[in-house]
Amino acid sequence: MNFFSKLKDIQVDHNTKKNWIRYCQFFFGLIIVAFSYNMFIASNDLVPGGVGGIAVIAKNLFQIENSLTILVCNIILLSLSYVLLGKEKTRSTILGSILFPFFVKLTEHANVWIQFDTSKVLLMAIMGGTFFGFGAGLIFKAGFTTGGTDILNQIISKYGKLSMGKSMLLSDGLIVLLSGVFFGIDSMLYSILILYMISVISDKIVLGISSNKMFYIITDKEKEVKEYIIKDMKTSLTLFKAKGGFDQHKENIIMTVLPSKKYYELKEGLKEIDANAFFMVTDAYEMFGGDEDGSSH
Repeated sequence: MNFFSKLKDIQVDHNTKKNWIRYCQFFFGLIIVAFSYNMFIASNDLVPGGVGGIAVIAKNLFQIENSLTILVCNIILLSLSYVLLGKEKTRSTILGSILFPFFVKLTEHANVWIQFDTSKVLLMAIMGGTFFGFGAGLIFKAGFTTGGTDILNQIISKYGKLSMGKSMLLSDGLIVLLSGVFFGIDSMLYSILILYMISVISDKIVLGISSNKMFYIITDKEKEVKEYIIKDMKTSLTLFKAKGGFDQHKENIIMTVLPSKKYYELKEGLKEIDANAFFMVTDAYEMFGGDEDGSSH
């Protein structure tokens, strides 16, 4: 009995340590995102999509503080999330939605503390996209978000029957296009560069640097998942026969390899087909044979 009690205590300690690491990573990511937003992006009237982009436009038009606009937008979107997406999905976005504007306020004088030549807008855009993307990647990897248009994207995806990628393109794309109206074409082009860099760098932080991912999937809806992988993802798969170690239940494991850029597409597709599906993802650094896109047969 003593042994099992100690084992349980060790597991609790491990989980507590893991949660502490997650929260530290989340707060560190928030600081980096807020700092880069004030230091490189908002100070140069650049609009990287999201509520941060809306805040830059609102400040230019109405002289409202960026942090206040972000907070108001986040509260409105949290309310919409609760009504349209449910309590569970809303819960995971509350902390980031409230804390992000707080950190933006905390670092709003970053460009006074550290002096840069802001006339070099291209350099500011590259630095802003790099730091923002790194911070956002840490936040996503810790299992959190900063709220904002992340909520809007989920709503558009659910009710518009669009992928998350297309939803992001629609919402953030419209905000970036607005920057061209208020700040000119040059500013819009820099904003597009920032948006692209944020997307690429945050993906690298979350997914790693390998160009391909290997999925191992266990699902009760094997036929539908196989059809989705072959027809929609346009790649092949391999089946492994397996047996559960506890209940000795026999089942198949689906293995497939696909480019990292299709990671989210397959993940969202699996959730749509079988919300209870179990899958594990690993980096696939080197492959030989098969098709050029990395699919196996």
